[in-house]
Amino acid sequence: MSETTAKEKQYLFDKPANIKRFFWIFYFVLVLLLVLDLLLPKHAIFPWEDWPQFYAAFGFVSFVALVLAAKYVLRPLVMRKEEYYDE
Repeated sequence: MSETTAKEKQYLFDKPANIKRFFWIFYFVLVLLLVLDLLLPKHAIFPWEDWPQFYAAFGFVSFVALVLAAKYVLRPLVMRKEEYYDE
C-alpha cells in the first residue's frame, strides 16, 4: 500500500491538543475537589481529620513511604545476582 491510501488509526491522545485539554480538565477537577474539601462539613472521629487537606497530605506521605520501603527494604530481599538466570 502506498502512504496516501493507508491511514494510521488516530487515537485520542495522539493529538497534543487533546492532551492539553485533558490536563486542563484534570487541574480543574483537582482545584474543585480541594475547594469542596474546605467548604463541605466533615464528620471526623479524630481531631486531626478536621485539618484542611489532611487526607491529601496523608495519602502523599503514605505513597512516598511505600515507594521508599519498596526500594530500600523489599528490593534487597527479592533481588537476585545479575547472572542468576544464566546458571
